[in-house]
Amino acid sequence: MRRLWFLVVAVVLLAGGFFAWQRFDRHPTEPPPVAPDSAETSVRSVALWFASPEGDSLVSEPRDLPEQPEFHARMAALVAALEQGPRGDATRTLPEGTELLHAYLDETGLLTLDLSLAFRQGFQGGARMEELMVSSLVRTVAANVPEAKRIRIVCGGAAISTLGGHFPLDRPLDPDDWP
Repeated sequence: MRRLWFLVVAVVLLAGGFFAWQRFDRHPTEPPPVAPDSAETSVRSVALWFASPEGDSLVSEPRDLPEQPEFHARMAALVAALEQGPRGDATRTLPEGTELLHAYLDETGLLTLDLSLAFRQGFQGGARMEELMVSSLVRTVAANVPEAKRIRIVCGGAAISTLGGHFPLDRPLDPDDWP
């Protein structure tokens, strides 16, 4: 009995010591993170091109995107905004899951866009859908990246000859040819 009493007292003392240690051995905590002031975040107005509700043409949708000082981040934001689809009545043109893997602008104005495989694998349409998809991407880039004089589209680091057999993608595209 005496041994049981001694064991109970020891457990109570250990628990009390642990509680006191937890209570009084506090480390200074960091203040919670503060969200950036939206008034200080600069935005950039862009024009995104989506398919019209009828699917017979493209329509422009203005959108404000956070300003990105780095070129790849700017291009990735444009592609992501297109992939998210329109906010109005227009229709999405890029397949869901399309992402920009890499963007490279050379000194001649050739912009190479390396898109994720979802761009090619998500294509499900005929000639008209192929035209709207490519035109949407080309017109969005041309409207927002004036230094891009020609655009090359590759997927997963590899050149593609076409999406659906109707428009060649194995050579750079001139934005003037995609009104």
